[in-house]
Amino acid sequence: MTSGAGVLTDKSTFVGRVQELSTVRKLLGRSRLLTLTGAGGVGKTRLALRAAELLRDTYQDGVEVVELACLETGDLLESEVAMALGLRDVRRDPMGMLVDHLSRKRMLLVLDNCEHLSAVCARFVDRLLRSAPRLQILATSRQTLRVSGEQVLTVTPLSTPDSGPGCDHTVRGVGRHDSVRLFVERAAGAVPGFRLNARNVAPVAELVRRLEGIPLAIELAAVRLRSIPLERLARELEERFDVLVAKTPTALPRHQTMRATMEWSFRLCSAGERRLWARLGLFPSGADLETAEAVCSGDGIDRLDVLDHLTGLVDKSVLVRDGSRYRMPEALRAYGCEQLPPPEERRLRRRYVEHYRDLVTEHRIDRMVPEQLDRYLLLQRELPNIRVALEMCLSEPALAPMELEAASAMWCFWLLGGSFAEGRYWLGRGLERVTEAGRCRAVGLWADSQLALRQGQTATAVRGLEEFLAFARGEGDESLVAHGIRSSGVAAFSAGDARRGLALIRESLALHEAIGDVDGVMFGLYVGAAYGSTEDPHQAAEFGERLLAMCESRHALVFRAYAQLALGVAHWNLGERRRAETLLTAATEFTGRINDRWCLTQCLEVLAWLACARDEHDRAAALLGAAHAMWQAVGTSPEWMSYHATWHERCTRQARAALGRSAFATAFRQGSRLGPQRAAAYAVSGAPRQRSARRGGQGAKPPVTTGVGGRPRPRSGTSPAG
Repeated sequence: MTSGAGVLTDKSTFVGRVQELSTVRKLLGRSRLLTLTGAGGVGKTRLALRAAELLRDTYQDGVEVVELACLETGDLLESEVAMALGLRDVRRDPMGMLVDHLSRKRMLLVLDNCEHLSAVCARFVDRLLRSAPRLQILATSRQTLRVSGEQVLTVTPLSTPDSGPGCDHTVRGVGRHDSVRLFVERAAGAVPGFRLNARNVAPVAELVRRLEGIPLAIELAAVRLRSIPLERLARELEERFDVLVAKTPTALPRHQTMRATMEWSFRLCSAGERRLWARLGLFPSGADLETAEAVCSGDGIDRLDVLDHLTGLVDKSVLVRDGSRYRMPEALRAYGCEQLPPPEERRLRRRYVEHYRDLVTEHRIDRMVPEQLDRYLLLQRELPNIRVALEMCLSEPALAPMELEAASAMWCFWLLGGSFAEGRYWLGRGLERVTEAGRCRAVGLWADSQLALRQGQTATAVRGLEEFLAFARGEGDESLVAHGIRSSGVAAFSAGDARRGLALIRESLALHEAIGDVDGVMFGLYVGAAYGSTEDPHQAAEFGERLLAMCESRHALVFRAYAQLALGVAHWNLGERRRAETLLTAATEFTGRINDRWCLTQCLEVLAWLACARDEHDRAAALLGAAHAMWQAVGTSPEWMSYHATWHERCTRQARAALGRSAFATAFRQGSRLGPQRAAAYAVSGAPRQRSARRGGQGAKPPVTTGVGGRPRPRSGTSPAG
């Protein structure tokens, strides 16, 4: 989540707003939708986040914050909210999945920065509130959503000292105002030891009045004390504002003030800093130094000067340094984008697109390389910026092939993250524009088929694979042919023809080996071990052992977990349960830690079968429930995966028969409420090395599911208990 206007550092303290916080609490007590409105920089985001923090313990199912400023298109709104809630939707109806997930939850959903998607947000919020009767929504926007039942709280600037005779101009009197408290705190950060006293009380009071109590304006002004004294700062603001506000006499006063403050701050920057400010406005999730140098240098910015300009913008509170990344409050980002001259913007957009095209192709995670995990985490961090690049490509017909190329290169990222719907969204839009037969379209069809197969959309996948294979064979490209044959094998398994599926897997594996395609061999071994485990478990185990050795020798940590999963399934089918559980427990520990939902979901499923085989039926039911929640979250089903379907049905039937319908339903529900991280921890707690102290052959109970604030929830038919 990124900070909004008025939040200049994640660690900065929250000042004032006591009355507003009380009002938020009261309005949420009698309304299910509250929208905080106000001008940019007035502190809507900061108020919403503070309210969410204070109200967290009052919601049984917690508080979730979704930052929408990084979302450039409303087409992905539902998927973005689903991802923020821990869901990874792959279906054509992500809204339906959200409704299923939220229908019985009592929680607060905070939607921050809705203004650029107001119409889409309004429809989304309206349907969500109608379908989830216990849900409440707190939104921030520069305009109301105009949804039935909406309560609106206009966030006004912080209180400022009155002027004129009869007013309290003492240090104590002036210091009571929130705008003064904020200025003094931020000024002390810029000039250690700064405090309000009899000598500076008058200029401080005048300065915050001039800034009309707008938090972002106050913070931008306070950092200037590093370079100029307070009296000069107040005088400079007064003179500059008279000129700048006169340019927009019809604007609302507070909009004039915020605009004038940003223009004043912009003009106080050096020429290089101004150019960099404008160019960094293009990055919704910020950028690191390397990216800023690659994309923003040139046209008046020397690459060697970028770091100095970044440091200068941090010093002026235009940028926030967050680890190795530099990001900008939304109001300042929008202002910066406005400062780009059209010719410069066109060149910048091209560099931006090319940079992220190169980034996703150079950091593919479908490669057997030691830095595989680093690549996965990098793509997670850069995803909002990548989305902007993809959208830019689609807005220019000539760049559509570049978009399809980048989206195709990310197919494995979409797969691991369980973000099948988003992956197919970008692939589908690219395929709509790239209609001419060629390598770009063919690879896009293949990538789309990989996701479609996991969605259970076998017919769609087969059509794409047929066109892909026709191109590959026509080109005589043996590597592409091998990939197409392997994927056709998966399609055959999905259609119920296991014998043909395994034959195609063997054929593709032989082709990959013949041409020395290590990555292709890896995928062939994985599919052979997993999908082939029910048809020929002995050969599947051989495939799995080879795959695990390959991953370990090349330190490919992400694929090692998939090797452990596939080999574990093979050993399960061979009846070698202890070996299967050891492998699956290791995979569960790792994938739970890196948020690989696709592998973790399958691990939980197979660990449920193992628990059932030990007659730990309550544990099996809980793990089935945890897996079920995640199967739903990624929008697929074990019935669509040939190597899961039979054992899933058998395990469910046996556990239900052993426990009885009521007890099974209770344990299943407990597991489904754990969430991925707690589910992974619970699954690992049942590993063989940790069961020695248990009695009676029963597995451990699911951990007590707590409400927000750490309080155990009561045991009931609708709340999970331990």
